[in-house]
Amino acid sequence: MSDSKLPLAGLKVVELTHMVMGPSTGLILADMGADVVRIEPPGGDRTRRLLGSGAGYFPMYNRNKQSICLDLKKPAGLAAAKRLAVAADIVVENFRPGTLEKMGLGYAALSAENPRLIYCSAKGFLSGPYEERAALDEVAQMMGGLAYMTGPPGRPLRAGASVIDVTGGMFGVVGVLGLLERRHRTGLGGEVKASLYETTTFLVGQHMAQMAVTGKPAAPMPARISAWAIYDVFNAADGQLFVGVVSDAQWRAFCAGFGLEALGADAALAENNQRVQARERILPEVRALFAGMTLAEALAKCEVVGLPFAPIARPEQLFDDPHLNAAGGLVDMTLPGGGAARLPALPIEVDGERMGLRHDLKAPGQDTAEILAAAGFVPHEVEAMLASGAAA
Repeated sequence: MSDSKLPLAGLKVVELTHMVMGPSTGLILADMGADVVRIEPPGGDRTRRLLGSGAGYFPMYNRNKQSICLDLKKPAGLAAAKRLAVAADIVVENFRPGTLEKMGLGYAALSAENPRLIYCSAKGFLSGPYEERAALDEVAQMMGGLAYMTGPPGRPLRAGASVIDVTGGMFGVVGVLGLLERRHRTGLGGEVKASLYETTTFLVGQHMAQMAVTGKPAAPMPARISAWAIYDVFNAADGQLFVGVVSDAQWRAFCAGFGLEALGADAALAENNQRVQARERILPEVRALFAGMTLAEALAKCEVVGLPFAPIARPEQLFDDPHLNAAGGLVDMTLPGGGAARLPALPIEVDGERMGLRHDLKAPGQDTAEILAAAGFVPHEVEAMLASGAAA
């Protein structure tokens, strides 16, 4: 998609973030066309150097951005950051509460100079007794009930990706887009705050509603009573697949397509709730059915029948997924060490097109001189800042 067709083309974003939640907000804005300038400390954000499960954070959430390194502890570096932020349409930050306010980079100080500014803060908690606490994705999952619902009884288990960081970042973008529309009407910006904890509680809201409706607490997902008789992982002869049969019409098609005529003809199994109560009768037969098929055979037949189904895939297998590779679902990128990678694109289409790569991952401070010049610093000022270490 050409830059001019991107929905947020021309918007200027300054990002003061680290880890995942804040960068994911900036990534979505950047992929949608905004010009995102990421302010990093000299040497670069420490997220760049994480090991283990954190090794993928920086490359996944920081494409399509420019990098400037400023030392905010030095007056010249802080002044440059303020100049960039005041001139922006949007500022995104995820520092501890009060940190940027002490530097004069909070919403009140910046909006006093630029009333059109939209300021997005990604925090652990919204306003309330917990708002000063430090938080992480895992903290929010544990205290927000998601880990309890994910693991088996007595064994809380975090989800297998940074789902709260990323979803919290998405809610930050929702708030930013809402304020952009309001700015079109009023000419004024505003402040939006998204959080990890409240994002988690929103996601488990369906389980809270279940308690309200039934009077019974929701059981952890591994111990749940499913709403459908067939809604589970099954073993094929050479792999695993998930299959769901979630309507009476699907049940009839499933029985006909897989040769289970006796079950399909049984009037006692015609309706969903009857089948749920008869799970102990149905499931052994279905498990034996899939165990006698290869994974490829089972998947092909599920597709022909029209059932919801999925092979049990590992993340590394997605690099070769034919669907993701067919229409821009993976973005070709260059990793900091020079290696190539194909990472997931933003999961939306605009006018039938996916949004891809405009700027590859930048080295720390790769755009510092250019950004400072564009902000109005003359060459000798830029040279002085670089020489003093206020910029790098």
